[in-house]
Amino acid sequence: MGVASRRGHRGFETGIEPVTETEFIVSQPDLAAGREAARAERRRRQWRSRIERSLYFLSPLALLLVWEALSWSKLVDTRFFPRPSLVLVELIQMVRSGELVGHVSATLERVGIAFLFGAPAGVIVGLAMGLDRWVRAIVFPIVAAIYPLPKVAIFPLILIIFGLGETSKIVTVGIAVFFQALFPTMVGVSSIPRIYLDVGKNFGARGIDVYLKIALPGALPSILSGFRVALGVALIVIVSVEFVGADSGVGYLIWNSWQLFDVNRMFVGLMTAALLGYLGSVVIEELERWLVPWRL
Repeated sequence: MGVASRRGHRGFETGIEPVTETEFIVSQPDLAAGREAARAERRRRQWRSRIERSLYFLSPLALLLVWEALSWSKLVDTRFFPRPSLVLVELIQMVRSGELVGHVSATLERVGIAFLFGAPAGVIVGLAMGLDRWVRAIVFPIVAAIYPLPKVAIFPLILIIFGLGETSKIVTVGIAVFFQALFPTMVGVSSIPRIYLDVGKNFGARGIDVYLKIALPGALPSILSGFRVALGVALIVIVSVEFVGADSGVGYLIWNSWQLFDVNRMFVGLMTAALLGYLGSVVIEELERWLVPWRL
């Protein structure tokens, strides 16, 4: 009777046989093997990350080496595509004279101020549109109508409003950054599972807490991806407006060199713009590794 009762208790009520001390001791090697496998997998991920970072830095150098080889072999016309080594010599001379530093500083200052105002504004509006259907219903038609307009195309209108100074350039870039930050933020908030918002409200999250503690962290991967695109768009727009509305900056350097048909200087400007975009992408990626490491 006692045996039957114990069997019924173990077999039907729990369905799980108790683990004896001997069985637990035997399972220790399996636990150690699992830990070793986890460490090995962690080492593989670290090694893979190092390789990816190396390729990230080496691939542009490989492109320049191929370009140099094609130039020496006369497979490209050096009148229009000068050797990277000659462009590098011109770049060094312009850095020593301070001319290139002045142009880069002017461009970075304009982009930096535009980002400082445009990106947070886009994130705030994107959070509001993602969380509140009434805000989305009111704002989305306006945003959808303005977004397709090329920001360079509205530059003349901005010139009329703000004049020929720095403000018009900064406002134009800021508008472009605003939209590139808004849409990824709104999509990121909309993709947050509804249960997270409900749980937050059940724990007393109201008003600004919903934005800062639920929506913003949940949409952060999308926001950073939007920032990466926004940086590239900002460089495109600022170089374009510097063609016609500035006397300094990387865009002015490119346009002025083209007017003088100084191809080496023109390529210095082009390569500087490319380098700025590349370095900006590296900075955003490192920021993403730090803020959202689980995505990578």
